[in-house]
Amino acid sequence: MPRQYNAGSARLPGRLLPRSFFERAPELVAPLLLGKLLVRKVKGRKAPMMARIVEVEAYLGPDHATPDPAAHAHRGPTPRNAVLFGPAGHAYVYSIYGQYFCVNISCEAEGRAGCVLLRAVEPLSGLETMARNRGLDLDAAPEMLTSGPSRLCQALNVTRAEHNGLDLLASDSALQVRDDGFRVTECLATPRIGIRHAVELPLRFHLEGHRCVSGPRRLVGRRVLIG
Repeated sequence: MPRQYNAGSARLPGRLLPRSFFERAPELVAPLLLGKLLVRKVKGRKAPMMARIVEVEAYLGPDHATPDPAAHAHRGPTPRNAVLFGPAGHAYVYSIYGQYFCVNISCEAEGRAGCVLLRAVEPLSGLETMARNRGLDLDAAPEMLTSGPSRLCQALNVTRAEHNGLDLLASDSALQVRDDGFRVTECLATPRIGIRHAVELPLRFHLEGHRCVSGPRRLVGRRVLIG
C-alpha cells in the first residue's frame, strides 16, 4: 500500500538526501530517485504538497563517455543551462512551448553537468491544491494531476522564474527531495520518450504498472534491480 501523509501537517517526513547522492553519473542517480519524495513548500501555507517520484529520465553531460545530443548540456555551458554545471542537487527548470515547465535535478561533480528529469510523481498530500493549480475538479484522479513532466510542474506550481537554481537539499528550500524510507527494489528501463535525438538510449526509469507513469504503456525495456 502507498504511504499516505496528513495534508494538515507541516512536519516534513524523512530526511534530505545528501549531496553525494547526486554527485554521480545521471544514469546511476535516476533509478535510485524512484520512490523518493518531492516536497513543495508554499509560502503562507502550513502544509506542503508532497508526491512520490515514479518516473525519471537521465540526461548525460558533455564529459560523459556516451554522447547525448538530447541533453541541454550537450554543447557546453550557456546562460540557460548554467545550473547543470554547478553543484549537484539543484533544480534546473526550463520552459517548453513558451508556457509549460519541466524540472530536472543536476548531477555529477561541479563543472561536469548532467541531470535527471522528473517525468511523473504520485501525489500524496495537497491533492486539492494540485487540482486547482491544474484547473481540474478537486477530486481529479492522481494520474491527471502529475503524470508527465509539465503536469507535475503545473500541479506543484513550479516555474523557472521562482525555482530554477534552488538547492533541493536545503532545509529552507521551497522544493526538496527527501527520503522517507520507502523502498523500491526494481524498475523498468526503456528508451526516453518525447525527444528526437539519441532516442535509442535506455535512460528512462519507471515503476512498472504504476498508474501515474506517463507515456506509452508498452515500451520494451529491461528490469533493473535497485540495491
